[in-house]
Amino acid sequence: MIRTLLTPQQQNISIQVPQSYVGKPIEVLLFALDEPTEEKIKPKKSMSDFCGILSENEYQSLKEHTEQARKEWNRTI
Repeated sequence: MIRTLLTPQQQNISIQVPQSYVGKPIEVLLFALDEPTEEKIKPKKSMSDFCGILSENEYQSLKEHTEQARKEWNRTI
């Protein structure tokens, strides 16, 4: 694999492909480092996205654990 960063001085870029890559499919990516990529852009999830993931028992257990944790945080020390 060959990976390099460059700053183009014009719109055209020429690359030389190594002999070992000739005849093989290769991938060429072009993006600005300051431009957001698809990996960085993720839609925000809402509570409805998690509907049906927990069983009733798991939900009750998580709810009790959360309530207990909140009580511990709200206590005076």
